[in-house]
Amino acid sequence: MIATKTVAVVDYGMGNLRSVTQAVVHAAQGSGVNVVWARSPREVLSADRVVLPGQGGMRDCMRELRDSGMLNAVLHAAATKPLMGVCVGMQMLLDHSDEQDVQCLGLIPGNVVKFALDRQIQPDGSRYKVPQMGWNQVYQSHNGAPVHPVWGDVPDGSYFYFVHSFYVKPSDARHNAGEADYGGRFCAAVARDNIFATQFHPEKSADHGLALYRNFLHWKP
Repeated sequence: MIATKTVAVVDYGMGNLRSVTQAVVHAAQGSGVNVVWARSPREVLSADRVVLPGQGGMRDCMRELRDSGMLNAVLHAAATKPLMGVCVGMQMLLDHSDEQDVQCLGLIPGNVVKFALDRQIQPDGSRYKVPQMGWNQVYQSHNGAPVHPVWGDVPDGSYFYFVHSFYVKPSDARHNAGEADYGGRFCAAVARDNIFATQFHPEKSADHGLALYRNFLHWKP
């Protein structure tokens, strides 16, 4: 009998859990992967791979991750199995966030900074607004290396859905796995070893977003 593979979507009280879980369930159809809405550290520890969502203020997210008892389970996952961060779940992976001056998980060297777009004008003549809310193209960063396998057959320059005021600045350019442009290029995806994460919301990004979740479920770092 073949053991069922599981992916845990971490519920630590912050994040768009229902839509993320539904999207991962949809992506997993026919794959033999069981999707778990993980409400306990044990469910995260026993899963084969993990999705870390996030939504809201960084201080609240980090506090809830600790207070829920999920912190050590997430750190264990980041060290031992494929892990995908989404939105604030990506920002949490870095060292520090300028949003409320918060120390983060320190899994990817770098900082989280706010868009500084005062008085900048978009190509259509309107002013840039913060937060960025809406569809934007994402370009898969090469940095002299092959495109990250989680991108799979998603076309370069595909549109994904963003809602954010802050973005990540990884210290090592090799960890930049995708970029978008909003008043200048910024990092929209990061990757290191068994970790892949996006600033945009795959669960709100139609077919290309589902393809990313599907690719993550089959990724073998």
